[in-house]
Amino acid sequence: MFDVVLYQPEIPPNTGNIIRLCANTGARLYLVKPLGFDLDDRQMRRAGLDYHEFAKISVYDSWTECADRFKDRRLFALSTKGTQRYDLITYRHDDVFIFGPETRGLPAALLESVPKEQRLRLPMLPESRSLNLSNTVAIIVYEAWRQLGFGNGV
Repeated sequence: MFDVVLYQPEIPPNTGNIIRLCANTGARLYLVKPLGFDLDDRQMRRAGLDYHEFAKISVYDSWTECADRFKDRRLFALSTKGTQRYDLITYRHDDVFIFGPETRGLPAALLESVPKEQRLRLPMLPESRSLNLSNTVAIIVYEAWRQLGFGNGV
């Protein structure tokens, strides 16, 4: 299944929602420090309900440490600065999706380390700034999973 990486997430309920999403889709979740909250944060636990025990979650101290885990894998970085529409990609089971912090997105160096055609964006109206992080993760994961026939989740 897919891997979801949250690079320095800041808002506990977003991460809680993403934990719940990962538990229900089989995606694995990787959190890269520093986190903007404690993993035991009440708001995050509330948003994730009791799904924490069903999600596969790993925490890394740095992007470099996390990225080492994904050598020889296809990485997709999600950004409002992305050049490729998310729905024009043919996804594979072992794809990795990287999302930046809610208030600033992925740092330029990390974004540029991903091939240009793998820097994805979601269409929005021209005057829009961004979508909510947990909504964006849900859109990407479900599109990729849909393309793969939803596995055993149908």
